[in-house]
Amino acid sequence: MYNNRRTSLAGGVFLILIGAIFLAFQLVPALQNIIHLEFTWPLIIVLVGLFLLVLGLLVHAPGMAVPATLVAGIGGILYYQNATGNWESWAYVWTLIPGFVGLGTILGGILGMNLRQSLEGGAWLVFISLLLFFIFGSSLGGMNLLGPYWPLLLVFLGLLILVRPLFQRK
Repeated sequence: MYNNRRTSLAGGVFLILIGAIFLAFQLVPALQNIIHLEFTWPLIIVLVGLFLLVLGLLVHAPGMAVPATLVAGIGGILYYQNATGNWESWAYVWTLIPGFVGLGTILGGILGMNLRQSLEGGAWLVFISLLLFFIFGSSLGGMNLLGPYWPLLLVFLGLLILVRPLFQRK
């Protein structure tokens, strides 16, 4: 029951703060000149991710780090795309989403879940996500990191998948 009260308290405080911020924008139009909300709207999504992380800490639920990093990461992607106008980057930037889950898994392990298993699983998710990001980004013209040699990443990923079981414990 104590966790329910803390969850309600954190949720209520969060909504009050968000409401107060939006009310300040309505009552003091000069604030809109300082903070251009039409350009920084994705930061609201990042703040929701931060709220989920704080909520997880308050109710002692380290698993909340996964949705927190996922929401904050998508907010970061949207912030980049909104700031640069590079909306077509979504064709390859979606591959970062499993990496956000991996970061959340690692963070959840640090905050109290099974640390060793969380670090291992999260690190693999981040690694595979970054590898896919470079593969898709290179093949779809988003980045020219490897030039015409980007298929080597596919070969490397295939070798990794073949060799990994040889090093696992039984």
